[in-house]
Amino acid sequence: MDQDYPVYPYLGVVQKVVQQPIAFPPQHQEQAPGLEWAMNPRPIFDYTGIKGNGKLKGKVALITGGDSGIGRAVAVAYAKEGANLTIVYLNEDRDAHETKEYVEQFGISCLLLRGDLRKPSTSKLAVSRTIETYGSLDIVVNNAAVQPYTKDIMDVTDEQLEDTFRTNVFPLFYMTKAALPHLKQGSVIINTASRVAYEGEKNVLDYSASKGAVVSFTRSLALSLAEKGIRVNAVAPGPAWTPLTVSTYPADHIATIGTDIPMGRVAQPFEVAPAFVYLATNESFYVTGQVLHVNGGIIRYS
Repeated sequence: MDQDYPVYPYLGVVQKVVQQPIAFPPQHQEQAPGLEWAMNPRPIFDYTGIKGNGKLKGKVALITGGDSGIGRAVAVAYAKEGANLTIVYLNEDRDAHETKEYVEQFGISCLLLRGDLRKPSTSKLAVSRTIETYGSLDIVVNNAAVQPYTKDIMDVTDEQLEDTFRTNVFPLFYMTKAALPHLKQGSVIINTASRVAYEGEKNVLDYSASKGAVVSFTRSLALSLAEKGIRVNAVAPGPAWTPLTVSTYPADHIATIGTDIPMGRVAQPFEVAPAFVYLATNESFYVTGQVLHVNGGIIRYS
């Protein structure tokens, strides 16, 4: 898994990133939320030119959906900064074990937990196992999500609507309630929102609505926990080269995804991860209830 940025597909060396459309081969995965190992080309979740500085040394981070995509990139970035990890994933065993092997090369420990976050018991188990393993919990990253593709609202079945919210919204409540008794002043909760919470997206109606709920949850929980010294923020990525993307959109859409935004391309996961690092460290000590937009130049007034 060579993750050296100078061999970034379609871009060449880092010094020569250009502002022009960059296309990916058409592809689609039926399994949701997708498999990183099956993507072509593989996403870039690490840039070896970025060295950690021990900003999270001694911290423990729990990341849902940390097996692949942006979650994997966040896991790598946190590992470089010295944090021990718990990664909760649904059923993507190969991706999860690849991530564990990769992050542990940085001298940290990584606990993998396979489970369905739609069940409150999964969050309770994830937190209890984390405390049993490490003795503490400092950072919670609620990142796992599904993103069904539909042509219009008539295609959004009652079952799909419920499943989307049970996957993308309910676990934020479950995980926060499970983690809160173990969090202390200086702890942080970071949620993954999305650009579509602000601009909408006609082909992912229920996903967009669920991410709007994530934004509101983030702001409200930040107000609720401010007096405890626990900060709550979110990151809203734009289009990114992740398994969620290729398991959502038709193959022909993948060939042009991201080419209409100002920077002319989708993000690679490692380009989003630094926002999660910033929000997890004391460098953002006066930041709570906010959403950081990492979207390639799409202007958002929020």
